Amino acid sequence: MERIASFQVDHNKLEPGLYLSRRDGQVSTFDLRFKKPNTGDLLSNAEMHSVEHILATLLRNSSRRDAVIYFGPMGCQTGFYFLFDSEQLTDAEAVELLKDCFTAGADFDGPMPGKSAAECGNYRNLEVSLAREQCAYYRDLIRDWTVERLAY
Repeated sequence: MERIASFQVDHNKLEPGLYLSRRDGQVSTFDLRFKKPNTGDLLSNAEMHSVEHILATLLRNSSRRDAVIYFGPMGCQTGFYFLFDSEQLTDAEAVELLKDCFTAGADFDGPMPGKSAAECGNYRNLEVSLAREQCAYYRDLIRDWTVERLAY
């Protein structure tokens, strides 16, 4: 079998950051690495879940919501994937959108979106404070990120 593209990236050398993972037609996938892979320093389940709820909500409520396809966690617990319609949003605009949403996530001061049994199957491990902390970390990490830095 052919190895998929993400398995061809040397995870021993991959640093936290924002990368263009792939393009499938008009769908672009950004790889948002929070932690250095293969170090054992992973995001906790609660951190992953909390950031997912905040960021997915912010992205889908942004002025660019029609371009947002998906935001969700990586199984390896080192970051997230952001999929968007590249006919509606350029790479540069997607980088700026993420900067804006992570800034808003770091400052988020409301109730956790989707924190009820009716809205989420694992609502008990959601904490706004964990989301804010991780959003502030990633906001600072990508503050000066540009399209030129999207390559692995």
